[in-house]
Formats: sequence, C-alpha cells, structure tokens
Amino acid sequence: LHRARATAAPGRLGAQAAVAEAVDGIVRVMRREHAERGLEVAAEAIAPGLRFAGEMQDLQEMVGNLVDNACKWARRTVRVAAAAEAGPGEPRLRLTVDDDGPGIAADQRQAVLARGGRLDEAVPGSGLGLAIVLELAQLHGGSLALEDAPCGGLRAVLSLPRR
Repeated sequence: LHRARATAAPGRLGAQAAVAEAVDGIVRVMRREHAERGLEVAAEAIAPGLRFAGEMQDLQEMVGNLVDNACKWARRTVRVAAAAEAGPGEPRLRLTVDDDGPGIAADQRQAVLARGGRLDEAVPGSGLGLAIVLELAQLHGGSLALEDAPCGGLRAVLSLPRR
C-alpha cells in the first residue's frame, strides 16, 4: 500500500495498465488455484484498448483479491467483466466480479469492507482482501461497492479512472 500511495499521488502522469491483460492473467491463475473444486472462472471479452489510469501491479492486486474472494464463496461460477463507464467527468472503467455463492446481506456489506472484517471464519482468509481493494481504489480516485449478483451471489463493482 505504501508503494501504491506513492504511485497514485496526484500529478503522477502516464501510468496505465491494460485491463484485459490483467483480468486474463488473474482468471488463468484462479482456474488453476481452484481447479479441485471444478469452478468455472471466466472473463467476458474486454476491449483491448481499455486501460486503467494507474500501475499494473495495483490493478492486479485489486482484481486478484476480488476474484479470489469470489472463488472462495462460489458454488460453481465466477464471472468477471470490464467496460468503459459512460457519464460526465473523467473517463472511468467499471469492473464487475460475480459469484453464485451465498452472497452477503445488505446490512453486513460495510462490515466486510473493514480491515479484518469477516462473517464466516470457516473459509480461509485474513479479512484483509476487500479492505485492501477498497483502499487501493480510493487512492486512485475510485470506489468499490458490493451488490447482489444476477446469478444469486455477490457482485463486487470496482469503478476506476481509465485512460
């Protein structure tokens, strides 16, 4: 996080990372990591020109934590998508990670975003992943939201600046 704070500082120009490259790499790793469970981990096609306005390492950290978390809770399926976000202001990208697990009740979502916030100690983890994603996103002028996924589990929505 110290490195991220330095590289995300205002005025640091030119840093950018290819979103498709980061997502494809993370998906390949998670398929291998969770192969024994038979999970289907897939990414929708991502425009080759879609770029995050920041360091590749930061993007990989955020996406990796979100996809790993989804894989821990998914029953069978994890889906990752990313696209340019329309709207006023600076160009943004919207990255979503959906799982078909049990989801998180709306009134408990803020608790899991806090450092060490865990709802179930039976699943391996430290309770730091989502907090790290949130902090990195905020350092880059972005946000993280947790919602209901269309497939019944949890959807993590990461909004970040894009180039």
